[in-house]
Amino acid sequence: MKTRLTCILSTLLLCVTMLAEVPHITIDNPTTWSAQELAPYVGQKVIFDVPMVVCGNANGNYVVSPWRRYQPESQGYVGTAEYNETVRINSNCMFSLNGVSGYHRCGEKIYGLQVTVSGTKNLTWVSGTWRGNTRSDLEKGIPDLGDYRLLVCGFNLENYYMTWGSMGADSYSEHQDQRAKISKALKKINADIFGLVELQQGNEAVEEIVNDLNKNLPGRNYKYFSDASSGTYQKVEFVYDANTVEPISNKPAETNVEVQNRKKMMCFRELATGEKFIYSINHFKAMNTGGADRRVNEANAVMSLYSSYSGSNNVNDKDLLIMGDLNCYAFTEATKQFLNRGMLDLHRAFHADSSYSYMFGGLASYIDHAFANPTLYKQVTGMAAYHINSDEDDKYTYDKSNDLTMFRCSDHDPVLVGLKLDSTLTYNPDPQINSADILFGDAQTMLIQNAYKGDSKSFYAIYAVQGWLVERKEITSDYFSVTLPQEPGMYIVYVYYNGETYQRRLIVR
Repeated sequence: MKTRLTCILSTLLLCVTMLAEVPHITIDNPTTWSAQELAPYVGQKVIFDVPMVVCGNANGNYVVSPWRRYQPESQGYVGTAEYNETVRINSNCMFSLNGVSGYHRCGEKIYGLQVTVSGTKNLTWVSGTWRGNTRSDLEKGIPDLGDYRLLVCGFNLENYYMTWGSMGADSYSEHQDQRAKISKALKKINADIFGLVELQQGNEAVEEIVNDLNKNLPGRNYKYFSDASSGTYQKVEFVYDANTVEPISNKPAETNVEVQNRKKMMCFRELATGEKFIYSINHFKAMNTGGADRRVNEANAVMSLYSSYSGSNNVNDKDLLIMGDLNCYAFTEATKQFLNRGMLDLHRAFHADSSYSYMFGGLASYIDHAFANPTLYKQVTGMAAYHINSDEDDKYTYDKSNDLTMFRCSDHDPVLVGLKLDSTLTYNPDPQINSADILFGDAQTMLIQNAYKGDSKSFYAIYAVQGWLVERKEITSDYFSVTLPQEPGMYIVYVYYNGETYQRRLIVR
C-alpha cells in the first residue's frame, strides 16, 4: 500500500512539474512583439498569458491574435502613422488555430490558451477558457444605450428582395428563411424608427417587413412611406412607430446624386414631447476601384439637402442624425466631408478605436455610420453596433444553412442610437482643444481633469492593449476620479470630449 501511494504521489508530482515547465508567452508591448518570437518553441507546448481573440472563423478555420485586428482606414487616413502602425501590427501577430471543437464567433476571447506551436503562424489547440461575445451574450438584449426615450436603428438588410434570382434570395423558400431571420432581429431591436438599407424598390418588401413587425411587437404601430418606384433595384426606407413619432410630411426629402432612391431625409416629431430631429438614411455607392471617389459627391449632396430641408416649412429644426451604409471606412475623403462640416462620428465618440459593424478579410471596421451634428449630439444617450452579424461565420446565412436564428441575417450589424430629445440643451461651439488631461496619481486611482462642462457630454474608456474593453463610463465632474484596473499590464485610456479623442498609455504594475 505504501509503495502504491508513493508511486501515485510521484506521478502527481511529475504531472505538476511538467505543467509548471510549460513556457508562458507574455506580450507586454503589442507594438513590438512579433509572432517570430515563437520560433524557439516550435514543437513545444506554450501558454499565452494574454487572452487571444478570434479574428476569423470562416468554415471553422480559426484565426486568432492577441488583439482584435482592424481595417487600417478605420484607424487613420492612408499614409498616417496610425494607418501604418495598424498595417504593421496586423501582419505581426496572426495565427491559425487548429483542433478547436464547437462553434465560436469572432471577438470571443480565449483565456489561458495552451497550444502546441506547430509553426510561428500555426498553433494547435490544447486547452483554454472561452469568454465573451457569444450568441448567448447577445440574446440577452441590445447594447446599453443609456437613458433614451427614442431608439433609432440603421440597418443594411443585405438585399431584401421579393423577386427571386436577381439579388437576395434565389427562391420563395430561401426568402422565407431570410424573412424569419430578419424578423427576429428587428423584433429584438424594437426600435422607434428604422432606417432600412438594401430593400427592393417599391412597397412590397417594406410592407412585408412592417406587417411582421406589427405582428411580432403588439402595441407598436409601424408605418412606412409609400412610393411609386418599382423594379429590381435597391432603395432605402424609413419604418417608424406612429405611436411614438410622427413625420412632418407624407414623403421624405431625397437627393439622387450618383444613385437614385438611396439618400432620404425626414424630420420626425416625438409625440410625447413635441421635440423634433432630422434623420438621414443613406446607402452610398460601392467602394470605388479607381478615379474620383463619387461618394464624396454623395456626402456633399446630403449636406446640401440638409441645408435647404432644415429651414423649410414645418421642419425648422437643426438637429441632424446621418446613418446608413456609406461603403467607406472611418478615415476616408467621403466621411471627411461630414467632419469638415462639424458632424461628430458617434462610433468614435462612444467607442474610440474599437467600433466595428462589418468584417472583411478578418479585419473589423465600420462602413455603417452614425453622425450627429453638435446640437443633436447633446441629446444622444448612447450609440453601438449590435454585433449579431459581422462576427458570425458566413455559413449561417439563410441560403447556406437551416439556422433560423437572428444571427447572420445580414453581413452588416445594425447600428443603434439612443435619443433623449431636449432642444433646451446647448452646445459649446468653441471647445478648448487639448484641455483634457489625464493625470496619474497613486497606484489605485486616475484623475481626469478639464473634460467636463455642465452642458457637455464626455466619456472615458479603458482598453487593454489587446483590444478588449475594460471599462467605459460618462465623465460627470471637473475632477473625475477613476479606479484603475487591478490586473497588472498595459492599458490605453481614451477620453472623448467636445468632438476630440485624447489618449494616454497606462501601465499598472
